[in-house]
Amino acid sequence: MAFDVAADSYTRFMGRYSEQLAVRFADRLGVVPPADILDVGCGPGALTAVLVERLGAVAVHAVEPSASFHAAAQQRLPHVAIRRASAEDLPYDDDRFDGALAQLVVHFMTDPVAGLREMARVTRPGGIVAVNVWDYAGGRSPLSTFWRAARELDAAAPTESHLAGAREGHLEELLTAAGLRSVRGGDLEVAVPHPGFDDWWAPYLLGVGPAGDHVRGLDEERRTELRERCRTLLPQGPFEVRAAAWCAVGVVP
Repeated sequence: MAFDVAADSYTRFMGRYSEQLAVRFADRLGVVPPADILDVGCGPGALTAVLVERLGAVAVHAVEPSASFHAAAQQRLPHVAIRRASAEDLPYDDDRFDGALAQLVVHFMTDPVAGLREMARVTRPGGIVAVNVWDYAGGRSPLSTFWRAARELDAAAPTESHLAGAREGHLEELLTAAGLRSVRGGDLEVAVPHPGFDDWWAPYLLGVGPAGDHVRGLDEERRTELRERCRTLLPQGPFEVRAAAWCAVGVVP
């Protein structure tokens, strides 16, 4: 996956959506002090910043494997302890946190169940492990229009609907397989305004994620064809993109 990119590119590509999603996620979980929380795969810090607003910097820790994302998050939140690490190998003792959260991360874990088990390991008994992933399979992700256009032009074009947690109920299955109890799920909705088509399209040229990989692999003619097909699927002038993510939370036994 193309995530060895500048943090600013990712922020332009997904930031408007992930910032809103972070607020909805924290609201759903009822994040309030006192609580000591770990943000796993924090990226440039969308969820981390929301947690800091609600809990204070001392109560928030984060990990991020990407060097550019780690640097961006640390610059944005200099008083938060952010370490470079993957979800599958967290550098913390057992029972360290009251909760471990992962926003838009599970579907890119090398081994989702192993990553969730690690999140549970570093969370105290009775604490929570909570995750979210865009509803790719249900056609409700921020990228659904893009992938619809890509598939209309090339039936063999990849999508992200097969990724872990991207279909209804799968996050709950993964949390249960990782040993969490009292698992429950639901969805979270966001609505992001765009001033016009060019604002919506430009981030796809930045090479971020599977969509960026797909665009980068096209020649100029096919890229132009894809752009124009996307244009026909979106309103003219300012428009709003509504998206939804699956969310699930489990309790550490």
